[in-house]
Amino acid sequence: MTRPQHSDALLVLQDGTVLHGYALGKIGTAGGEICFNTGMTGYQEIYTDPSYFGQVIINTTSHIGNYGIQLGLEEESAGVKIRGMVCNFFSQTYSRHLADESLQQYFEQANIVGIHGIDTRQLVRHIRDKGVMNCIISSAILDPAVLLAELAKVPDMNGLELSSEVCTQETYELGSVDVPERFKVAVLDLGVKKSIVQNLANRGAYCKVFPAKTSFAELQAWNPDGYFISNGPGDPAAMPYAVETVKQVLDTNKPLFGICLGHQILSLASGISTYKMHNGHRGLNHPVKNLITGLCEVTSQNHGFAVKADEVQDHANVAVTHVNLNDKTIEGIRRTDKPAFSVQYHPEASPGPHDSRYLFDDFVQLMAD
Repeated sequence: MTRPQHSDALLVLQDGTVLHGYALGKIGTAGGEICFNTGMTGYQEIYTDPSYFGQVIINTTSHIGNYGIQLGLEEESAGVKIRGMVCNFFSQTYSRHLADESLQQYFEQANIVGIHGIDTRQLVRHIRDKGVMNCIISSAILDPAVLLAELAKVPDMNGLELSSEVCTQETYELGSVDVPERFKVAVLDLGVKKSIVQNLANRGAYCKVFPAKTSFAELQAWNPDGYFISNGPGDPAAMPYAVETVKQVLDTNKPLFGICLGHQILSLASGISTYKMHNGHRGLNHPVKNLITGLCEVTSQNHGFAVKADEVQDHANVAVTHVNLNDKTIEGIRRTDKPAFSVQYHPEASPGPHDSRYLFDDFVQLMAD
C-alpha cells in the first residue's frame, strides 16, 4: 500500500548534521556509509549492485522512480543491496509501460528505508568537502539525539569484510546458448554483478561461480582456463583469505582478470597497499586514460578504496595501464611477469557507457594465447 507522500523523515550525519525530509520506502530506521552516485539513469542496477552493500546512496539526479522497476532484467543480484536511499524528488508513479511496479513498492518489499525532499546538491557538496562518513535515516524516530546514539552503533567501512555476506553461498554455472563455449572461467564471487558473468558468457566463457572464501584447491580442481576476481563491498585489506587465493592463482601462470574489488585484491596479492579515499568514485561519466592506446574512456565506477600509486610505480613487476583523469588515481594495472591484469572501474557498465567492454575480449584473448 502506498503511504501519504509527506510522512516526515530525518537524515542525521556522523558529524551531527541533521536534514529534514519525507519518507520513502519502508517506515523504519537504517544506517550505513553515505555516498553519492552521479549517474543520470540506472537506479535499479545501482540498488542491486552488491558493491553497495552497507551503504546509503544519494542519487544526485533530480528525479528518482519515474521509470519504475523492471523485475529480473535490470537487477544485478537477487534483491536490493543498499541500506537506504536519499534523493531530491521521489516519484510515486511511473510512466514506462514495460515496468512491473513502482520504486516505492519495490523498496517496501525489500524493507528499504529512504528519504526525499533533500537538497542533494547541498548534501553532496558537504560530503565532498568533509569526506565520506556514516549516516542514519529514520521515518520512525524523529529525535536527532536518539538517532545520533543509534548512529554510533553503525560499523565503520574501514576494516569491514562484507564479501562473504553478499556472495553466492553455493557454486553455480553459467554459459551462453548463443555462443560456442571455448573456455572455462572460475569466478571468485566477492559480490559479483550478473552482467559481469553474462559478459564473460557472451564471449564463449563457461563460468563456474564460487563463494568468496572458496579455497584455491577447490578452484583449481575444476581445471579452469582462467580466473576472474569480482567486484564487491567492504575493505579489501580485511580480506586476507582472498589475497592468499589470488597469490596461489598467480603461481599457476593462468590468465587472471580482476574488476574493482578484484583489482584491489590483485594489487594486495602483488604487495601493493590499498587506502580508503576521501570520497570514492561513483557514477557513469568518469574519464579514464588508457596508457597503452592513449585513448580516453568514459567509465562507470563504484568504489571507496584505491591502490597506492607510489607503490604501483615502484613495483618491479607491475605496470600502470589506466589512470583517472580527474584525480590521477590508478585505474588499471597488469603484471609484467604473469598473465594477469585488472581495472578499478566497471567495464560491464550496467548502467553506463560501453567504452571499456574490450577488456573482456582482452581476457578471452589471453586465455586463447
